[in-house]
Amino acid sequence: MASTSLPGGTWTLGDLTVTRFGYGAMQLAGPWVMGPPADHDGALAVLREAVELGVTHIDTADAYGPHVTNRLIREALHPYPDALHIVTKVGANRDQQGGWPPARDPQSLRRSVHDNLDNLGLDVLDLVNLRLGDAQGPQPGPVAEALETLVELQQQGLIRYLGLSNATPEQVTEAQTIAPIVCVQNMYNLAHRRDDALIDALADQGIAYVPFFPLGGFSPLQSSVLSAVAARLEATPMSVALAWLLRRSPNILLIPGTSSTTHLRENVAGAGLPLADDDLAELDKIGR
Repeated sequence: MASTSLPGGTWTLGDLTVTRFGYGAMQLAGPWVMGPPADHDGALAVLREAVELGVTHIDTADAYGPHVTNRLIREALHPYPDALHIVTKVGANRDQQGGWPPARDPQSLRRSVHDNLDNLGLDVLDLVNLRLGDAQGPQPGPVAEALETLVELQQQGLIRYLGLSNATPEQVTEAQTIAPIVCVQNMYNLAHRRDDALIDALADQGIAYVPFFPLGGFSPLQSSVLSAVAARLEATPMSVALAWLLRRSPNILLIPGTSSTTHLRENVAGAGLPLADDDLAELDKIGR
């Protein structure tokens, strides 16, 4: 693996050291995260480029495709470099309409963990996030049965560390009474700041926060303030948005996704953009 320095330095998940700038593999599947990519070789090239750039944190899920992104990761990168850590998630499936129905009963969770192992070509998963809520976002409800199932699989040696995705603060608190949690992965970006208090609380505990849709997801971020700051810095709005996230809190880990090697390199460069205090103060007003 190349020794290229990435923006943001590193963070430790349990005893796994990862780059704060990572890569999210969701966009490697077909349209709306269903089916194979239009450019199979291009998808493999993106994964290999990420590792060459120094990324040691790849985020995925066997539901992407389904099975597509994990099989691409295996084809592109297996046998995996020792420094590379793959984070996956369980708790939702895909249906034929492209929906994300919950799959958090014990049988579904066990099957999903084994599917991830098989399709990634691993004997143990570094980190598994339990996906809660639904496509509309976090929803209240108990986590004990689902998380206890993953704890059993962890005790069997199939999972190293556990995290939560799409979770409410109350669910994070409940989960921590059941097992150690090393990260929380929720929707968060410049314009969607619902988790500000949660991010700060997790930072105090040394727990990572991983924003999904850091650039807005299927609807890219749009803000006149963001555009103005980007123009002043002679940068793209998306570069500024990534740089802001790394400055927002030291426990934030980035996993922007792309199916383009050019866009991947632009994301890396953008995340390293220096932001002055005045820039940060102006950007901070967008989502408040």
